[in-house]
Amino acid sequence: MSVSDLTQMFELQKSATFLGSWGGLALALLGAALAAVLSGVGSAKGTGIAGEAGAGLLCEDPSKFGKVMILQVIPGTQGLYGLVVWFFAIFRMGLLSGTLPELTIAQGFQYLAACLPMALGGLFSAIAQGRVAAASINLLAKKPDDWSKGMVLCITVEFYAILSLLASMLMIINISA
Repeated sequence: MSVSDLTQMFELQKSATFLGSWGGLALALLGAALAAVLSGVGSAKGTGIAGEAGAGLLCEDPSKFGKVMILQVIPGTQGLYGLVVWFFAIFRMGLLSGTLPELTIAQGFQYLAACLPMALGGLFSAIAQGRVAAASINLLAKKPDDWSKGMVLCITVEFYAILSLLASMLMIINISA
């Protein structure tokens, strides 16, 4: 066996130990971060879409500010849901205990998979809800008495964000320590 072969074996063993020690935690943190970040990105996009429509209406009728603001804020809830999943995941990982947890690769993948429903559900539902909120703002502009119908349409999209939150929370609860 040559020195080169021994060096390669040592490097492989070092990387396997590193992956075993930190890989599970890294995967779990990636999942938690995706839940927070992608939901936040979706909420920023969704509230931006609704805000653009709202600004157009408010140029014409500033008295509708309260209703426009409510419609614009609704797509922001997904960002909050993503933050809840992030917090719950890091709590369940044991990061708030003051010591770094030792998670296996399998546990890391479980956290990653558990956070994906909120990450993707939050991203896509917030953008869709922003579009519905913008359409509801247009409805408010043309038929102010039908404002509540636009709210119902927005809440329909919210239901799927709540399902994503529920799926992630139930999956995180069932990850064995």
